[in-house]
Amino acid sequence: MSRALARIAVRGSAAAVAAVAVARLHAAHDPGVLCPLRWLTGVPCPLCGSTTVFIELGRGDWGAALAANPVTAVAGLGLLLAPLGLGRWWWRTSPRGRGVIVAAALAAAWGWQLHRLGLPAPGAG
Repeated sequence: MSRALARIAVRGSAAAVAAVAVARLHAAHDPGVLCPLRWLTGVPCPLCGSTTVFIELGRGDWGAALAANPVTAVAGLGLLLAPLGLGRWWWRTSPRGRGVIVAAALAAAWGWQLHRLGLPAPGAG
């Protein structure tokens, strides 16, 4: 267990240093919208807000990070805690089951982005 905690500490420290560096770089040189789909069409993709999650964590604003893309925030936390063995169920799940989970997460993330950015949901009339 101590080895797993050490791996989490290393992962967390590396991510924290990178997030702080990216947040400072972003503050000095805001590139604007990074998502090609959103830049070209104005419509966000399911992963929109993922860079913002990282930047807001680097600024220490956990609430803004979670609001930017909750799915990315949860996935990142899962990757951070993976050494504890909490994700073993993922590999025991069938490939079809994993596909369903990923599809549901992407659908939820996309719905959140459409809501967050004030765009109508597909099919909404």
